[in-house]
Amino acid sequence: MKLSMTARRGLITLHILFAAIMLGNMVTFLILSITSTATADASLTESCYAIMHILSKTSIRASTIGTTITGILLSIWTKWGLFKFKWILVKEIFTVLLIVLNVWGMSGLTLNALHEITLVGDGLNSQFTLWVGILIQLVSLIFIFAISVYKPWGQRKNILPHAK
Repeated sequence: MKLSMTARRGLITLHILFAAIMLGNMVTFLILSITSTATADASLTESCYAIMHILSKTSIRASTIGTTITGILLSIWTKWGLFKFKWILVKEIFTVLLIVLNVWGMSGLTLNALHEITLVGDGLNSQFTLWVGILIQLVSLIFIFAISVYKPWGQRKNILPHAK
């Protein structure tokens, strides 16, 4: 099944919007992490982690799921396919990483940081792990965006001969 030009553009628009929300969330996480690291105010740090935790359970999950679903539909319903091009396979690998980090990881990381700061008063261990998660996400998203624009590596060679 192929999409009409209008439907294709609508699906691309949705895909870009979900991806932009995901990137915006990670930039927000970066700003909140910088704020929580730079301040000596424990209540501000706790608020930063609480906001990140709420975002990780709502907007991040929704944007990750939305981006993944629209990406799969675009691959299936356009000429690109799910497995025809090397650049799409690389995007799929990074997407799996982002799904794990976004749907499960960020919620746990922010909750750990929140508990550490409220119970122990020092969230240094959780801060470091959260920083690593945020940086992996930002680099992965930027890499996926670049791959989407440049489409490097070309089409895969068929492993099996064409069936007639």
